[in-house]
Amino acid sequence: MNKTPKKSLRQHLPSREQIFASRWSKPFAPLFDKPYFWQLNRRQAALAVAVGMFCGLMPGPTQMLSALMVAYILRTNLPVAVFTTLYTNPLTYMPLYYAAYRIGASILGGGEAEWAFPDWHGSSFLAELWQWLLGAGKPLLIGVPVLGLSLALTAYFSVLLVWRCHTCRRWQKRKQRCG
Repeated sequence: MNKTPKKSLRQHLPSREQIFASRWSKPFAPLFDKPYFWQLNRRQAALAVAVGMFCGLMPGPTQMLSALMVAYILRTNLPVAVFTTLYTNPLTYMPLYYAAYRIGASILGGGEAEWAFPDWHGSSFLAELWQWLLGAGKPLLIGVPVLGLSLALTAYFSVLLVWRCHTCRRWQKRKQRCG
């Protein structure tokens, strides 16, 4: 028998007790001791995945923290939101940021954008890197939120659709067995 998305997802996520067993997270347990942070239903899962997709594009180490804060504000499932940020990794980060740069450059109307990364060798690498970041800054400043929002919206509606299709399929199987 097929597992429900809820059961399948719960197997991969840590429980509330496991998360707050650490001495580092134990002081925060009272803040997160609300049922809506841990319940998993269609809308909560979709919103949490959308939060994770949006926050996954935040710079490096702030992704999970920003997903945790946004999920806290929106009162959605915390583990799903934090876990979903993992779609960005060393292999996907640069292609995603390149796409965000291209989106930002096209919105700003800069025409064909220059994305040539500075040469790794040489004594002026840091100066060249700084100049490259200044040049790419405006398109990235526009493109990252636009890409994050489009990923979040796509993920939100995809989760709702997949969950709904799975539920309908299960109802159809149940009707065939009973009727």
